[in-house]
Amino acid sequence: MDFGLVLQTDPPAWTVVDRMRRAERLGFTHGWTFDSCVLWQEPFVIHSQILGATERLVVGPMVTNPRTRDWTVTASLFATLNDMFGPRTVCGIGRGDSALRVTGGKPTTLGALEQAMRVIKELAEGREVLVGGTAVRLPWVRGGDLPVWMGAYGPKALELVGRQADGFILQLADPYLTRWMVEHVRQAAREAGRDPDSITICVAAPAYVGEDRAHAREQCRWFGGMVGNHVADLVTRYGTSGAVPTALTDYIRGRQDYDYAHHGRAGNSSTDFVPDEIVDRFCLLGPVADHLARLHELREAGVDQFALYAMHDAVDDTLEAYGAHVVPALAG
Repeated sequence: MDFGLVLQTDPPAWTVVDRMRRAERLGFTHGWTFDSCVLWQEPFVIHSQILGATERLVVGPMVTNPRTRDWTVTASLFATLNDMFGPRTVCGIGRGDSALRVTGGKPTTLGALEQAMRVIKELAEGREVLVGGTAVRLPWVRGGDLPVWMGAYGPKALELVGRQADGFILQLADPYLTRWMVEHVRQAAREAGRDPDSITICVAAPAYVGEDRAHAREQCRWFGGMVGNHVADLVTRYGTSGAVPTALTDYIRGRQDYDYAHHGRAGNSSTDFVPDEIVDRFCLLGPVADHLARLHELREAGVDQFALYAMHDAVDDTLEAYGAHVVPALAG
């Protein structure tokens, strides 16, 4: 199992760079950041500094979207980073949430996302592709390589991952839901004539190492609210028909307005509706032994990478604990 570190790009940006450098020393293979240009600093500028400060770390957004940047710009961006630093980027992408909603927009359609993933990958890898009916190629790209990993929860999105994406990003660490979603992705891959094992499975969730579980819950409750934004969209689309497990959807019944000003932050008052049970299921909390037990379950469910969200008051202690005890036990 590989390990990734997920950070927000809060200023000062050099703190993000320093933590990513430390993560590489501790055995992490991937460095991820949020991509929400109003709420945080521009991630791709910081990505260039992370790549320059590390030797092997693979860097990418968790996740970008097809609307805040033109697809050709996104492709050129990744291709440029890879040309400068070697093939060390991954394009994490989804329909969009905070980056769009804070400016009055809404997530894009799966159809647009499917087209965007194809255009970005083809251009970044040096191939010609039609963009709005015009043949386009980045003539300076030679031997480009850009894995595209898609974030998804619902049945139609999981099908798109299976038939097109190089990787699947699942933002929760519940073993039951992980198994359900991974099987949907793999079945879609089989039906598309792809090798289901060729799709990298990445689970991303907060991890908090410490004995005070109640305190850890309060530090990580924000995550249930963040996931709840996507779940609310699923309920609007699928209702309670059973297309999506109730283990994912039931908890948002008490959800009301969501304030993106506190998005992804401990103490977010918009996440009071999230029960303790959801925090325990979606996140990794407690002593190291509890983290190891959950990660073994996730690995058995087919997970190739655990990406650790680090938005709480024990970031450095948790990183050190993972470097000392968790990564050595599960890496490779």
